[in-house]
Amino acid sequence: MNVLLIGSGGREHAIANALTKSPLLTRLYIAPGNPGTARVGDNVDLDVANHPAVIDFCREAGIALVVVGPEQPLIGGLVDELEKHGILAFGPTQAAAQLEGSKGFTKDLCRDYRIPTASYARFAALEPALTYLREHGAPIVVKADGLAAGKGVVVARTLTEAERAAQAMFGGAFGLSGAEVVIEECLEGEEASFFAICDGVRALPFATAQDHKRVGEGDTGPNTGGMGAYSPASVVTPEIEARVMAEIIEPTMRAMRDKGAPFRGVLYAGLMLTQVGPKLIEYNCRFGDPEAQAILPRLEGDLLELMLDAARGESARQRPRFSPLAALTVVLAAKNYPGTPMTGSEIRNLECAEAVEGVTITHAGTREEGGRLLAAGGRVLNVTAMAESVAEAQARAYAAVDLIDWPGGFCRRDIGWREVARKKVER
Repeated sequence: MNVLLIGSGGREHAIANALTKSPLLTRLYIAPGNPGTARVGDNVDLDVANHPAVIDFCREAGIALVVVGPEQPLIGGLVDELEKHGILAFGPTQAAAQLEGSKGFTKDLCRDYRIPTASYARFAALEPALTYLREHGAPIVVKADGLAAGKGVVVARTLTEAERAAQAMFGGAFGLSGAEVVIEECLEGEEASFFAICDGVRALPFATAQDHKRVGEGDTGPNTGGMGAYSPASVVTPEIEARVMAEIIEPTMRAMRDKGAPFRGVLYAGLMLTQVGPKLIEYNCRFGDPEAQAILPRLEGDLLELMLDAARGESARQRPRFSPLAALTVVLAAKNYPGTPMTGSEIRNLECAEAVEGVTITHAGTREEGGRLLAAGGRVLNVTAMAESVAEAQARAYAAVDLIDWPGGFCRRDIGWREVARKKVER
């Protein structure tokens, strides 16, 4: 069958790599794709915000399934339009995608369905938000309600920092995404990412990972879209997974059905593992980036078959198979990220890095010009390594990173540090 994959980042390159392993696949198109996806499928110059153009392409190319990678097309209603024209899609409808599109919507849902999460308040104006901050003090979390490319969350350690975050959001730092602000209790514990494949009724546990959001070593500096990840996350034990499914994922599935917006696609729960159990930080309604780059190389089952079943409302009852190996992904970003990245610098020697045993490189923000590979975004490349342990995968990934000739880029040098330290203590 022919498949259209929507997106252009590292997540989409990782999805494309996984889809090409399926015996069900005839031809893979990626819109718009990147130089990496062009190696495994056919990039299509298609404006994915132009829904009629996407539908016309699907008809012309005989597309049997559309896989939507990033969040913006989901929140923009692309799946709704595809379904209206009889085209099967993997991803939630616009109404279901509110789980990611509005933090306030999700917090209210948690309140109504008794899903464990941080206490919170919602604000549509600055002065009441500042009053609330002064009453509650710091540490406290200030969030833009809408999408902000992973940068609309400030974990404020001081009241001054919290006030500045609220002022920036209401001042237009994130456009309409900051027109409403959610202020939350600052949870203590360790974060983890939990993924489930959903068919509107059932949710199937898929995989776990741990992301590294802060730009600097030791989790310092501003939040980013993610500087690296590893999978699986051993802190999500079988007992914690059972609680996540029973207390967080399944009530959410029930809530969305009750609202007339059953959730189909990937439900990605960002968790805080507290002393009293797992609590929901926020939902995303697609694969994480860079978590997908660490999770999908470990998948031994057929991703396309899983997506087809979920899109049809016919999810399997058995969870997919994964390699027992660990995977670790290091994100290479352009200098000055997460501010305005310095783009246009040349990247060399990728072939040497890819020759390292167990290493895969996915493109996130690159372009080709005159036979040269250039940086074209903030997060530019993902170096993923698989090995028997996270420590070994970490060593392989950084060995590959060090072979890449790119003076215009940088990376964190401590991806996986919690897991590596944990295993040393266990010995």
